[in-house]
Amino acid sequence: MFLHIGGDRVVPIKNIIAILDMETTTISKDTKEFLAIAEEEGFIQTISSDIPKSFIITEIDKKSIIYLSPISSITLQKRAGYLDDFTR
Repeated sequence: MFLHIGGDRVVPIKNIIAILDMETTTISKDTKEFLAIAEEEGFIQTISSDIPKSFIITEIDKKSIIYLSPISSITLQKRAGYLDDFTR
């Protein structure tokens, strides 16, 4: 199954490591540093020009990709949960 994470982007659910809220997690110095390093190294992909509300950490073909999504982490988690319930 796939999860629509904003714009025209979908990600296989099996590749998602974490869905995190941008506002609450970036309070931490460590998270800010993690995202800064990830951006410097080219791991971050912005999905839209809107302000990101969440970031999704994925691993695809043994490569990490972090998507900045305009969709809230709660909405994404509900979508992922709905898909999980749907496949049972």
